[in-house]
Amino acid sequence: MMEHINVAVIEDDKIIHESLVRSIEMYPALNLSWDAYSVEEALEKILDDRTISPDVILLDIGLPGMSGIEGLPHIKKSLEKSDIIMLTTYDESEIIFKALCSGACSYISKKTSLKVIMDSIFTVYRGGSYMSPTIARKIAEHFSPLKSQPDSSSVLTPRQLEIVKHLSDGLSYKMIADTMNISLDTVRSHIKKIYKSLEVNNKIAV
Repeated sequence: MMEHINVAVIEDDKIIHESLVRSIEMYPALNLSWDAYSVEEALEKILDDRTISPDVILLDIGLPGMSGIEGLPHIKKSLEKSDIIMLTTYDESEIIFKALCSGACSYISKKTSLKVIMDSIFTVYRGGSYMSPTIARKIAEHFSPLKSQPDSSSVLTPRQLEIVKHLSDGLSYKMIADTMNISLDTVRSHIKKIYKSLEVNNKIAV
Protein backbone atom coordinates (compact mmCIF):
# COMPACT_ATOMS: atom_id res chain seq x y z
CA MET A 1 0.00 0.00 0.00
CA MET A 2 1.46 3.34 -1.06
CA GLU A 3 2.00 6.00 1.58
CA HIS A 4 -0.14 9.14 1.47
CA ILE A 5 1.55 12.00 3.30
CA ASN A 6 -0.09 15.40 3.70
CA VAL A 7 2.47 18.22 3.74
CA ALA A 8 2.24 21.96 4.45
CA VAL A 9 4.81 24.64 3.61
CA ILE A 10 5.44 27.91 5.50
CA GLU A 11 8.19 29.84 3.70
CA ASP A 12 8.41 33.53 2.80
CA ASP A 13 11.13 33.37 0.12
CA LYS A 14 9.15 33.06 -3.12
CA ILE A 15 11.79 31.09 -5.05
CA ILE A 16 12.38 28.59 -2.23
CA HIS A 17 8.64 28.42 -1.54
CA GLU A 18 7.81 27.56 -5.15
CA SER A 19 10.68 25.06 -5.35
CA LEU A 20 9.39 23.21 -2.27
CA VAL A 21 5.82 23.17 -3.59
CA ARG A 22 6.94 21.88 -7.01
CA SER A 23 9.09 19.18 -5.40
CA ILE A 24 6.21 17.99 -3.22
CA GLU A 25 3.92 17.82 -6.26
CA MET A 26 6.46 15.59 -8.06
CA TYR A 27 6.07 12.80 -5.51
CA PRO A 28 2.90 10.67 -5.88
CA ALA A 29 2.96 9.84 -2.15
CA LEU A 30 3.04 13.51 -1.11
CA ASN A 31 0.01 15.78 -1.08
CA LEU A 32 0.23 19.54 -0.50
CA SER A 33 -2.42 20.33 2.14
CA TRP A 34 -1.75 24.06 2.02
CA ASP A 35 1.07 26.59 1.79
CA ALA A 36 1.64 29.97 3.44
CA TYR A 37 4.19 32.78 3.40
CA SER A 38 3.99 33.56 7.13
CA VAL A 39 2.97 32.00 10.45
CA GLU A 40 0.04 34.41 10.64
CA GLU A 41 -1.25 33.26 7.25
CA ALA A 42 -0.75 29.62 8.26
CA LEU A 43 -2.73 30.08 11.48
CA GLU A 44 -5.57 31.65 9.50
CA LYS A 45 -5.64 28.65 7.15
CA ILE A 46 -5.67 26.30 10.14
CA LEU A 47 -8.57 28.19 11.77
CA ASP A 48 -10.51 28.35 8.50
CA ASP A 49 -10.52 24.58 8.12
CA ARG A 50 -10.03 22.41 11.21
CA THR A 51 -10.25 19.28 9.04
CA ILE A 52 -6.88 20.09 7.47
CA SER A 53 -4.18 18.36 9.50
CA PRO A 54 -0.85 17.95 7.68
CA ASP A 55 1.29 15.00 8.68
CA VAL A 56 4.46 17.05 8.17
CA ILE A 57 5.01 20.83 8.08
CA LEU A 58 8.07 22.51 6.55
CA LEU A 59 8.52 25.68 8.62
CA ASP A 60 11.01 28.45 7.89
CA ILE A 61 12.64 30.09 10.92
CA GLY A 62 13.30 33.56 9.48
CA LEU A 63 9.77 34.70 8.64
CA PRO A 64 8.32 38.24 8.52
CA GLY A 65 6.17 39.07 11.54
CA MET A 66 6.15 36.08 13.88
CA SER A 67 9.29 33.98 13.43
CA GLY A 68 9.13 30.25 12.89
CA ILE A 69 10.43 29.63 16.41
CA GLU A 70 7.80 31.95 17.92
CA GLY A 71 5.08 30.45 15.77
CA LEU A 72 5.95 26.80 16.35
CA PRO A 73 4.12 26.48 19.74
CA HIS A 74 0.99 28.12 18.26
CA ILE A 75 1.02 25.72 15.32
CA LYS A 76 1.63 22.70 17.58
CA LYS A 77 -1.26 23.79 19.81
CA SER A 78 -3.66 23.61 16.85
CA LEU A 79 -2.01 20.68 15.08
CA GLU A 80 -0.76 18.41 17.87
CA LYS A 81 -0.21 15.41 15.60
CA SER A 82 1.74 17.28 12.92
CA ASP A 83 5.51 16.83 12.86
CA ILE A 84 7.48 20.00 12.10
CA ILE A 85 10.71 20.24 10.12
CA MET A 86 12.48 23.57 10.58
CA LEU A 87 14.15 25.14 7.53
CA THR A 88 16.78 27.83 7.98
CA THR A 89 19.78 29.71 6.63
CA TYR A 90 21.06 30.31 10.17
CA ASP A 91 24.09 28.55 11.61
CA GLU A 92 24.33 30.19 15.06
CA SER A 93 24.16 27.69 17.94
CA GLU A 94 21.73 29.81 19.97
CA ILE A 95 19.18 29.99 17.15
CA ILE A 96 19.62 26.29 16.39
CA PHE A 97 18.95 25.30 20.00
CA LYS A 98 15.93 27.56 20.28
CA ALA A 99 14.47 25.68 17.33
CA LEU A 100 15.54 22.24 18.56
CA CYS A 101 14.08 22.92 22.00
CA SER A 102 10.77 24.28 20.71
CA GLY A 103 9.31 20.99 19.55
CA ALA A 104 10.63 20.57 16.00
CA CYS A 105 11.53 16.98 15.12
CA SER A 106 14.10 17.90 12.45
CA TYR A 107 16.23 20.88 11.53
CA ILE A 108 17.48 21.34 7.95
CA SER A 109 19.60 23.99 6.29
CA LYS A 110 18.15 25.55 3.13
CA LYS A 111 21.48 24.76 1.51
CA THR A 112 20.43 21.10 1.65
CA SER A 113 19.30 19.60 -1.65
CA LEU A 114 15.58 19.40 -2.36
CA LYS A 115 15.88 15.62 -2.60
CA VAL A 116 17.24 15.38 0.95
CA ILE A 117 14.46 17.68 2.18
CA MET A 118 11.86 15.47 0.48
CA ASP A 119 13.55 12.35 1.89
CA SER A 120 13.36 13.90 5.36
CA ILE A 121 9.57 14.19 5.00
CA PHE A 122 9.35 10.43 4.50
CA THR A 123 11.78 9.81 7.38
CA VAL A 124 9.73 11.95 9.77
CA TYR A 125 6.41 10.44 8.63
CA ARG A 126 7.80 6.97 9.34
CA GLY A 127 8.60 7.93 12.91
CA GLY A 128 12.20 9.07 12.58
CA SER A 129 14.00 12.39 12.40
CA TYR A 130 16.61 13.95 10.18
CA MET A 131 19.81 15.42 11.60
CA SER A 132 22.54 16.88 9.41
CA PRO A 133 26.24 16.63 10.34
CA THR A 134 26.25 20.41 11.01
CA ILE A 135 23.44 20.17 13.57
CA ALA A 136 24.97 17.04 15.12
CA ARG A 137 28.25 18.93 15.56
CA LYS A 138 26.44 21.73 17.40
CA ILE A 139 24.80 19.20 19.72
CA ALA A 140 28.07 17.32 20.27
CA GLU A 141 29.82 20.60 21.15
CA HIS A 142 26.98 21.61 23.48
CA PHE A 143 27.20 18.34 25.42
CA SER A 144 31.00 18.19 25.44
CA PRO A 145 32.29 17.43 28.97
CA LEU A 146 34.51 20.52 28.72
CA LYS A 147 31.56 22.85 28.04
CA SER A 148 28.58 21.19 29.71
CA GLN A 149 27.23 21.72 33.18
CA PRO A 150 27.87 18.73 35.51
CA ASP A 151 24.40 17.27 34.96
CA SER A 152 23.74 18.37 31.36
CA SER A 153 25.25 15.27 29.77
CA SER A 154 22.52 13.20 31.46
CA VAL A 155 19.99 14.72 29.06
CA LEU A 156 21.21 12.32 26.37
CA THR A 157 22.00 8.65 26.90
CA PRO A 158 25.48 7.29 26.04
CA ARG A 159 23.89 5.58 23.02
CA GLN A 160 22.40 8.86 21.80
CA LEU A 161 25.68 10.70 22.33
CA GLU A 162 27.43 8.00 20.30
CA ILE A 163 24.97 8.49 17.42
CA VAL A 164 25.45 12.28 17.57
CA LYS A 165 29.23 11.78 17.42
CA HIS A 166 28.94 9.50 14.37
CA LEU A 167 26.65 12.01 12.65
CA SER A 168 29.02 14.88 13.38
CA ASP A 169 31.82 12.82 11.83
CA GLY A 170 29.77 12.62 8.64
CA LEU A 171 28.64 9.00 8.82
CA SER A 172 25.40 8.18 7.00
CA TYR A 173 22.46 6.60 8.84
CA LYS A 174 23.30 3.27 7.14
CA MET A 175 26.94 3.46 8.24
CA ILE A 176 25.90 4.26 11.82
CA ALA A 177 23.49 1.33 11.84
CA ASP A 178 26.24 -1.02 10.62
CA THR A 179 28.85 0.38 13.05
CA MET A 180 26.54 0.12 16.06
CA ASN A 181 24.95 -3.15 14.91
CA ILE A 182 21.42 -1.72 15.01
CA SER A 183 18.71 -1.26 12.38
CA LEU A 184 18.26 1.84 10.25
CA ASP A 185 14.86 2.45 11.86
CA THR A 186 16.48 2.31 15.31
CA VAL A 187 18.94 5.03 14.27
CA ARG A 188 16.06 7.23 13.06
CA SER A 189 14.12 6.55 16.25
CA HIS A 190 17.12 7.49 18.42
CA ILE A 191 17.51 10.78 16.53
CA LYS A 192 13.85 11.64 17.16
CA LYS A 193 14.35 10.88 20.87
CA ILE A 194 17.39 13.18 20.90
CA TYR A 195 15.28 16.07 19.63
CA LYS A 196 12.59 15.23 22.19
CA SER A 197 15.14 15.13 25.01
CA LEU A 198 16.38 18.60 24.03
CA GLU A 199 12.81 19.93 24.06
CA VAL A 200 11.99 18.42 27.46
CA ASN A 201 15.29 19.60 28.96
CA ASN A 202 14.61 23.13 27.73
CA LYS A 203 11.20 23.17 29.43
CA ILE A 204 12.76 21.96 32.69
CA ALA A 205 15.49 24.60 32.48
CA VAL A 206 12.89 27.33 32.00
